[in-house]
Amino acid sequence: MIKTLEEALNYISELEAENKALREELEQFRLKKPAGRKKHDETWMASYKDFAIKYEGGMTIMEIVNQGEISRRTAYRYKAYYDELKKGL
Repeated sequence: MIKTLEEALNYISELEAENKALREELEQFRLKKPAGRKKHDETWMASYKDFAIKYEGGMTIMEIVNQGEISRRTAYRYKAYYDELKKGL
C-alpha cells in the first residue's frame, strides 16, 4: 500500500521503466519475420509462374531445381498447386 507521495512517485517511475522495457520487447516481436511458409504474395506468385512456364515447357522438376532458384520441396509444392489448378479447369 502506498502511503506517501514519494512512494507513489517511485512506484510510477518503476512502472514507467517496466512499460518502456515491454514496449521495446513488443517492437522486437513486431520486427521479427514470421516463420514458416509465406502466403501467396507477389514474390511467391512470380516464382510459381516461373516454375509453371518451365514445367509446361517440358522441363522436369529436377531440371528446374538444379537451376538453383527453388528447393526441391518448393518445386513439389508448386507441382501440387499446379495439379490442383489444372484439375479445377
